[in-house]
Amino acid sequence: MAASYTFIKGKSPIVATAIHEGHHTRAGLKELFHLDEDERLREEDPYTARWLNVSDNRIIVHHSRFETDVNRPREKAVYRVPEDAWGLNVWKQVLNDEIAEASLRVYDNFYEECKGYFDSLFKLNNKIIVYDIHSYNHRREGRTVEAEPNGNPEINIGTQNMDRQLWDPVIETLLQHFSSFNYNGRNLDARENIKFKGGYFGQWLYERYGKNICPVSIEVKKFFMDEWTGEAFPKDIQLIDEMLRSSGTPVLEAMNRVNT
Repeated sequence: MAASYTFIKGKSPIVATAIHEGHHTRAGLKELFHLDEDERLREEDPYTARWLNVSDNRIIVHHSRFETDVNRPREKAVYRVPEDAWGLNVWKQVLNDEIAEASLRVYDNFYEECKGYFDSLFKLNNKIIVYDIHSYNHRREGRTVEAEPNGNPEINIGTQNMDRQLWDPVIETLLQHFSSFNYNGRNLDARENIKFKGGYFGQWLYERYGKNICPVSIEVKKFFMDEWTGEAFPKDIQLIDEMLRSSGTPVLEAMNRVNT
């Protein structure tokens, strides 16, 4: 059976995660889905695991958010009704509690693993920054219909799950780096808390580690791929990787100005 997640531990005070990368589901679920493979893939975050090179600490979730979503509170981690999933009818029929509990075991195991992982990293570092990397759709009305740019920045930084004032040097450094990065001769639109403010994973980290952790939700608009077919645009994938990777040095310098 394929692993549900991968934890790679190094020594850096930065952790890079791709917790919505996964597409796999356990065998018993597949015949229960009303959504087909392509419909599920469209709401997942493919290719985000390619952007974790900013750190030697990496967390990758391989199972689909449609099995259990580790970026939501436990009681909402299994999508039961359309309102849980952007109005999508996920299942052919009402999901029974036994099946949902089996999915929640994956959720519980993930957070148990996270406890040991981050606890051990805090023995090496007194402060930790988390790049919680995601992507989001911007052509929901059709393949050629793009959402208005004002409310849909190319890079959205979510900062609600932290002591924002304390970590200001890091957040401002990230925003400046993303906004000034030479993206094939232009600059990207990078803004804070416009489309998303951060999910439960960051909330859990902040509740457990307080001011010593800075969980930044980094949402990349899916301009790097065709969100309807799943096709990646290799040059964009590479440039976003370079942008994230090159942010590491200035971010670590900024972290030295944070007095926790």
